[in-house]
Amino acid sequence: MSEKAREYGAMILEPVAEALHEIGVTPNMVTVSGFVLTLGVAVLAAEGMFFWAAVLMIVASGADAIDGTLARMSGQVTKFGAFLDSTLDRSAESITYMALAFYYLQHGSTWEVLLAFVAIVASLLVSYTRARAEGVNIECKVGIGTRFERMLVLFLGLITGYVTYAIAIVSVIAAITVLQRMFHVWKASNDDAVTQSKAG
Repeated sequence: MSEKAREYGAMILEPVAEALHEIGVTPNMVTVSGFVLTLGVAVLAAEGMFFWAAVLMIVASGADAIDGTLARMSGQVTKFGAFLDSTLDRSAESITYMALAFYYLQHGSTWEVLLAFVAIVASLLVSYTRARAEGVNIECKVGIGTRFERMLVLFLGLITGYVTYAIAIVSVIAAITVLQRMFHVWKASNDDAVTQSKAG
C-alpha cells in the first residue's frame, strides 16, 4: 500500500519539493517541521480533540513525505538526513500514542492506556526488526503494518472517533509485521546458508 501511495503522491510531492528547493528550504528543515507539527497532533489528541488532531496529522504527514523527495531532487541525500528522518519518525509515532495514553489515563480507561503502550512497543519493534535485518545485509520491508498503514489506521480512527479500535488494529498489524519480518530474515538466512554450502 505504501508503495502505491508513493507512486500516486509523486505527482503532488515533486512540484512542492521543487518549489521548496527554489526558496532554499532543506530536507532536514522539512523533517524537523514535520516533527514539530506532530507534537501539535499529540497535544490535540491528549486533549481529546481527535478530529483536529487528524486534520493536523495530514499536514504533518505531508511534510514527512516531502523531505525524502526534496532530498533526492536537490541532491541532498545524506546519511545523517536518513538517520534524522527515521529517528524523528519513531519519536513522533511514540509521542502520539503516549498522548492518547495520557488522554485515556485522565478518563480512567486503564485498558486503553495499556493498549496504547502495546501499540508503541509493537510499532518500534517493526522498525527495529528492519534495522537489524539490514544490519546483517538482509533487505526487510515485508509486512502488513508498515508505518504508512499504521498511520492510516490511526488517522481513520481519529477522524471518525473510533480511536480505541484504531489503536487495537495498529497493535495487531504491527505485531503480525514483526513476526513476518522475523520469518523473512530466518528464511533469507537459511537460503544464504544453503547457497554458501553449495558454492563451497
